Amino acid sequence: MTVDTNNFYGQISISNDAIAVVAGYSALGVYGVTDLVSYNIKDSVKYLIRKRPYSRGVVISNKENRITIDIFCIFKYGVSISAVAESLKKTVKYSVENFTGMIVDNVNVHVCGVQV
Repeated sequence: MTVDTNNFYGQISISNDAIAVVAGYSALGVYGVTDLVSYNIKDSVKYLIRKRPYSRGVVISNKENRITIDIFCIFKYGVSISAVAESLKKTVKYSVENFTGMIVDNVNVHVCGVQV
């Protein structure tokens, strides 16, 4: 699927894969996030073949040009999970809104593990 918007330049379509790469790249830049993980077996096999580490563990869904992002990640041991999750939400929301020009409704953070 794509996110479509119209402005004075014309119609712009952005694929969910492009949004996932931007969200994953900004998520890995947050202090306390060590890695993104696949959310199911099918996703694991797909990313072994495609070799796109930045969009692994990022699920984008859009409804009526509003974006919802689910991020599956591993946190660093010893950090405050709530503080890192809030920072992750704000960073990803800002990056995707700046990239697409669309409104991000929700950023859901799923902590799948802690790395020592």
